[in-house]
Amino acid sequence: MAFDPSTDTHATEFAGQLFFRLWRASHTRIAERLESFGLTPASFGVLNLLGKRDAAIQQEIGKAMGIDPSTMVALLDGLENAGLVTRRPHPDDRRAREVAITAKGRKALERGRKLNDEVEDEVLKGLSKTERRQLLGLLRQALVSSPSQPPWSSAEGD
Repeated sequence: MAFDPSTDTHATEFAGQLFFRLWRASHTRIAERLESFGLTPASFGVLNLLGKRDAAIQQEIGKAMGIDPSTMVALLDGLENAGLVTRRPHPDDRRAREVAITAKGRKALERGRKLNDEVEDEVLKGLSKTERRQLLGLLRQALVSSPSQPPWSSAEGD
């Protein structure tokens, strides 16, 4: 007998189980597609944040994304070496480094966004556009009110 998550609630009884299974479905697909042009989900996330802000202080990026400082440095090193971001001293704080997305980075970001949309369409095909917006809103609300956790490190995998 085939497993049906809509009727076999014992296998999908807890939110954590559902989060994990949906994360796997999404993460494995987007990671594979982003890898085709040299990005990871984490590096795509950094580009996405920078694409909304044009530039940001390196520490603020890590804090906003929940990434520890040494992992953030490694992510930015890779993005900078690929010509997708630049780092420069912050004009108002000589201790801070400002990170800006490059034109090449914007092209990679647009490609990544398109791939991300395709993956979300695959993974969430059972939801209407309204339900997807509601889901995102509820997930953001849950994230804001969830217990704090240590920043993500590359040792955990991407």
